[in-house]
Formats: sequence, structure tokens, C-alpha cells
Amino acid sequence: MAFASVLLDWYKEYGRDLPWRQTHDPYAIWLSEIILQQTQVKQGWDYWTRFMHRWPTVEALASATEDEVLREWQGLGYYSRARNLHFAAKQIVALGHFPDTLEQIKKLKGVGDYTAAAIASFAFGIPAAVVDGNVYRVLARHFDIDTPINTTEGKKVFATMAQELLPVGNNAEYNQAIMDFGAIQCTPASPNCMFCPLIETCQAFREGKVAELPVKLKTLKVTERHLTYVYIRCNGQTAIHRRGPGDIWQGLWEPWLIESPADIPHDTVLLRKNIKHVLTHRVLYADFYLLEIGEKPQLPPDYIWINESDIVDYALPRLIDKHLIPLL
Repeated sequence: MAFASVLLDWYKEYGRDLPWRQTHDPYAIWLSEIILQQTQVKQGWDYWTRFMHRWPTVEALASATEDEVLREWQGLGYYSRARNLHFAAKQIVALGHFPDTLEQIKKLKGVGDYTAAAIASFAFGIPAAVVDGNVYRVLARHFDIDTPINTTEGKKVFATMAQELLPVGNNAEYNQAIMDFGAIQCTPASPNCMFCPLIETCQAFREGKVAELPVKLKTLKVTERHLTYVYIRCNGQTAIHRRGPGDIWQGLWEPWLIESPADIPHDTVLLRKNIKHVLTHRVLYADFYLLEIGEKPQLPPDYIWINESDIVDYALPRLIDKHLIPLL
């Protein structure tokens, strides 16, 4: 098929040389896919390298503690990925081998249709088409598809088309090719259309609709939230607690969180005010205070006291690690 052939030829010349593409080890491939779910390749590469060095096998990862995994993940965000990764590692060890069918792979915690298809194709050569944001964009533009990609109908349309376009016997390389093509050539903004090998058959280019595709319905409502933190310094120790389920940063550690600014002790010192931190669903604004005292105050029972020097051993939200810790 001409479309697939053009992409494969382009990939041979311009495809990215990534370390997880140099192996068929399903663990290494799975790890890369989980890291890259919400992360750019440039940032994710370093994390993948560190994880592979520290836990070179799925058995090693499964034997780690959740705190260790979260600490290594710190800075990547979307921490449910790290918790799911750790849980799935234990699933694999319990199974006795890495699952090697599409349906078995989908049973792993945190693995959806795209990730399962990527692992199946890249590790086991299973003819499963990957459909990520890059693939949506390339197909929508080339074939002029205006069905919204974040609807049930849109997902079915693109999944069916992607599978039909998959070349027999060369599915893994083709999947890599179309994703790289979207990431490098057919980019979201300012795609390199004039030097595109598909320009003659691209319907969106012919009809002047490149900037309009793919179509995505706006469903996300962004809310604001204000947080007030007091870092307590008491005889070389500080108090932290682990965030619980049902909220942002589940399982991560943070200093004393004040419910209302009116509850801030009078002898605190303001370090930073109104620090903006953007998440997918909300914008956070944080105030940071320092309280230096000689006796430990009464805190809720879920707070623990640690040596200040040991705080680097605890997985902290990026907001805390980036904007508060450097001030201390």
C-alpha cells in the first residue's frame, strides 16, 4: 500500500534512534511506553535509563517498595502511572512471565488499548495498530477525517482505519514510522507540509484544512485551587505526611498543609506567595511559610517527624521539590 510504503521509506531516513527500539525485551518496551504516556521523549529518556539501571528486570522492579518507585518517578507527574507500573510488575511476576498476547497485556494495571498494542507489536510482532495522538493527527489530515478523536465514534473510526492500513509482516516498523512521522513531520503546529512525502495525497493539504484537523471536542474544565504549606523546622527535624487516595499526588509526601490561611501560626515567615503550578485539570496556587520552633507542635496523627536531611529520600510533589525545598 502506497501510504504505508511512503511512511516506511521516510522512517528509514528520519526515524528517531531510541534505546527501547533496539530491543525486543517486553519489560524495557513496556517501561518506555508507560513513561511516555504523558511525557515528551526528551524528558522520558533519562527516566527510562535510570529505571533500567536501577531495576533492570521486572522482578527487580516488583521487589522495590512503592516509595522507592515514586521517588525515582519524581518530576514526571501523573503519579498514578508509577503506582500502576509497580502493581503491574507484581502482576507479571505472579504470572511467571511477561504476557505475550494482546488480551493478556491489556490485563496489566495501567495498560490501555494503545499501550497494549505498542507492547504487542514491538516486543512480540503481533499485528496490532497503535493509535496515539500522532497517529490521530496523521490519519485525520491525510484522509480528511473530521470525526472528533475524543468520542466513541471517533475512536472506532481511527482504530479501524489504523488496523486496515497496517502492512502485513512489517507492523512494528510501520507503527514506529507513523508515530515518528506525526512527531517530526506532521506536527500539531507548523507541520512541514512543503517537504512532506505525502503532500500529493494529503486531502487536508489539498483542501486547506491542515490546521483544522484533527478535531477534538473541548470537554475539560480547568479549576483553581489554593494551597498553604508550613515547613516546620524543629531541632533539625521536620514534619511531613503522605497524601491519601482520591486527590492529586496520591502516595506522595508533603509538609504541613494548612486548611485555611487563618490557621497559620503567628510566628511563621513567608517564603514564597502565590506560586502557580499547572496540572491537567486544575491550576494550583501555593503559599510557602517557614516555622522555626523549639518544641514540636500538635499535628494530625498522619504526620511523621523526619530529619531534615532525609527529606530527599521521600517522593515529593514537583511543586514542593521545585519551589519550596530550594528555599530551605
